[in-house]
Amino acid sequence: MNKKELLDKVKSLDGLSTEEKAYLINLVNTKKKYGLVWEDKQEDVEEQLRTHLPVLKEVKERAIINDAEEEKHPNHILIEGDNFHSLTSLTFTHNNSIDFIYADPPYNTGAKDWTYNNDYVDSEDPYRHSKWLSFMHKRLKIAKSLLKDDGIICVTIDDYEMPRLWTMMEELFGTQNHLGTVVIRINPKGRKTKRKVSLTHEYALFFGKSQDSKIKKLPKDPRDKTHNYKQDKEGNWYLPVNLRKQGADSMAINKKGKRSDRYYPIYLDPETGVISTKEKLAIEVLPIDNAGNQRIWRRSKEVIDEMYETGELWSKETKGGHQIYFKFKGGLDGEPPQSIWYDSKHSASEYGTKSLDQILGKREVFQYPKSPFAVETCIRIGTKKKDATILDFFAGSGTTIQSTININNEDNGKRKVILCTNNENNICEEVTYKRASRVINGYINDDKEVLIPSKHNNLRYYKTDFVERETSLTNKRKLTQLSTELLCIKEDCYTEVTIKLEKVNWHKFFTNGNGNYVYVIYDDMYIEDSVAHLSSFIEQNPEAQIKVYVFANGPYPYTEEFESIAGNIELAALPDAIYKAYQNILPKQNKEFVPELEEESPVEFDQ
Repeated sequence: MNKKELLDKVKSLDGLSTEEKAYLINLVNTKKKYGLVWEDKQEDVEEQLRTHLPVLKEVKERAIINDAEEEKHPNHILIEGDNFHSLTSLTFTHNNSIDFIYADPPYNTGAKDWTYNNDYVDSEDPYRHSKWLSFMHKRLKIAKSLLKDDGIICVTIDDYEMPRLWTMMEELFGTQNHLGTVVIRINPKGRKTKRKVSLTHEYALFFGKSQDSKIKKLPKDPRDKTHNYKQDKEGNWYLPVNLRKQGADSMAINKKGKRSDRYYPIYLDPETGVISTKEKLAIEVLPIDNAGNQRIWRRSKEVIDEMYETGELWSKETKGGHQIYFKFKGGLDGEPPQSIWYDSKHSASEYGTKSLDQILGKREVFQYPKSPFAVETCIRIGTKKKDATILDFFAGSGTTIQSTININNEDNGKRKVILCTNNENNICEEVTYKRASRVINGYINDDKEVLIPSKHNNLRYYKTDFVERETSLTNKRKLTQLSTELLCIKEDCYTEVTIKLEKVNWHKFFTNGNGNYVYVIYDDMYIEDSVAHLSSFIEQNPEAQIKVYVFANGPYPYTEEFESIAGNIELAALPDAIYKAYQNILPKQNKEFVPELEEESPVEFDQ
């Protein structure tokens, strides 16, 4: 079949609108390899972005700020709004910046557990799976762009959409970047059913963005290990190990007849316990095993005396004579996570509901919250960084922020969480926000126990807002005016210090308290004044690094005008920087656009 002739016939058909012709042409042009095929179902939230751009507006009265002036603590972010809009805004603030994503999407069970275009999707909907796939694909595609090159995403799901989700993620992230699928026992009693197997589990799919992504080992409590680990007076764990080496590479004389320099005598005094290689004491010990084989010591002669002085070496009399032991501190770096998590602490029915009830009290607003322990485990194997940025764009009850703060409390970390959720049934205000605020501020549970607050955290609350997309000068100025919160989030600078320059309405100045600043110029009529203000500030603060966002009716950020202070600043034009960040996410503005015939590309085969 001649593709060009077919497209020409479609274009010449009468009785079809331009949009209908465009739809048919897209079907003909589509070249699909092995993988999922579904009917793309447009979302109202995506259609809205044909005419509007998303921004974020802070709800300042809901902010929880501790030591804001010095910005000592991680700034967690909660965004209320449709997560498609939230994710789009994050393409400006966090492109290629997220270390780990945890996503717990609607499972599309057919039991009206989620809405599509404000309508509940039930099991009788003929487009049930296509709607879910359209919904997920758009969001996962953006999520991938937000991950760092070595970032990891974890998506939880059950049997209803597991096969389709796995295939979709392989297409988006690559089969080679599938890092594992974990089976989690979440309901020991099982889901009641008349004719099917009773489900007790769900899945967690882990994918990396690239070949640099790697699952991390889980910490292991030495007391849980099969070996006899001990703890010294300083609290350090170690394993007593014979200094004499064992195994094939432990012989004192190698195959070429050469004697190793690790075959040497160690002297000890059984009365005092003194060990030395330099002073000949009462007993000489050589690395000879019970069978009379000459072996070698595990450490060189130069370090033995130092090991004794630091308490890492001691002797012990056995049936085979005097033996010398040392503190082996290896083997405690953790173990790879296994593919089945059976422990009850990962169970949503046992720990998820219990944890949320303890914080909020009995409620009916949110069903089936995840266990904080399960989310903690996912975070631990997704990133080891103590200052990691974590994203959850199906935040639900807010388990992810509780889990992250728990880990920060354990290791004094500064991990930051970005939570995105809508406010359906007031979930964002009454569940997500309330849970986060009580975890940070402390609370009293049902047993009248006061839970210790986690005051070394800040929480900032935002709502999605919109600016008309048409690039008129008026809209450009409005977008620049409403971009302040986006800029503060992007640069992690929230404390306003405009008073250090001059308190006027055409600029604002922010800092993170650690020498980094954000300067926003809302009107290019004041470029000269801006340069003068910054020059004076830099003269008094020569180490300051300032990101300067200046309004411009195009991509030029007035580089020449700021040349005198170029060493301390980095320039960006507004709103051009936002337009560029959004350009690959936004749907086309002109719905009447008719696509042209695409050039044929070489056929690709599975390797």
